[in-house]
Amino acid sequence: MDKIIIKDLKLHAYHGVNPEEKIEGQNFVFDIECKADLSKPCQSDDVNDTVSYAHIIKLVRKVFTAEKYDLLEKAAQVVADAILDEFDMIRKVKVKLMKPEAPVKADFGYVAVEIKRER
Repeated sequence: MDKIIIKDLKLHAYHGVNPEEKIEGQNFVFDIECKADLSKPCQSDDVNDTVSYAHIIKLVRKVFTAEKYDLLEKAAQVVADAILDEFDMIRKVKVKLMKPEAPVKADFGYVAVEIKRER
């Protein structure tokens, strides 16, 4: 199966279990892989035959910032569900949601969750 990949999508939002996270917000980073049969757009060279990565990004931004969640797991699930609900052509989605500024007293690159969902 072919893939549409969005890597290092940076969004600011207000998720976390600590009150200050819901007030001040922080940066989050997504890696998203959408699996679909891309043979038709490969032949036609027509954007109407594929899922535009710009439309995926717009949707992710909309649903990720619409609510405030305590857990990365919930926020990642909402994104995965929205992608599968919106784009019939996408059969499987993998969402990696990273929190590089998590309020943890440690030296780390990021904390993250990764979920995979399919129809």
